[in-house]
Amino acid sequence: MAKDPRMGAYMIGVVSTRYGVHPQTLRLYEREGLLCPSRTEGKTRLYSDEDLERLEFILNLTRDLGVNLAGVEVVLNLRDRLNRLQEDLERMVQAMEAAGLKDVPHPTAAATGLVKLTHHGLRKRS
Repeated sequence: MAKDPRMGAYMIGVVSTRYGVHPQTLRLYEREGLLCPSRTEGKTRLYSDEDLERLEFILNLTRDLGVNLAGVEVVLNLRDRLNRLQEDLERMVQAMEAAGLKDVPHPTAAATGLVKLTHHGLRKRS
C-alpha cells in the first residue's frame, strides 16, 4: 500500500534538529505561508512528509541559491500553479481518450512552433 505523503507526525523539535533549522525559522515560514503544518487539538505543529519535502525545497532555495523569502514565495507559487496545470492537462487527455479520441497527442509531444537549431542552421519545426 502506498504511503500518504500528507501523513506523518514530525514535531517541530524533530524537524528543527533534522534540518538544522531553528524552531523560530519554521514558525516564520508558517507565518509567511511557505509551510502549513497540521495541528493537534493541543495546537502542536505536526509536519507531514509532504511538508518536509516542501521545507527541503525552501532550504535549497535559501541556503544553496541565496533566494530571499519573497523570492521563495514566488517560486513556490509558480511551482504549485505548474503542478495544478499539469494535473489539469493530464485529466483532459484522459477524458479525451475515454471519449474515444484515439489519436490524442501526448502533452509533451505537442507542436510548439519553435525553431529548431541543427548543425546546418535554423530550421522551422514542421
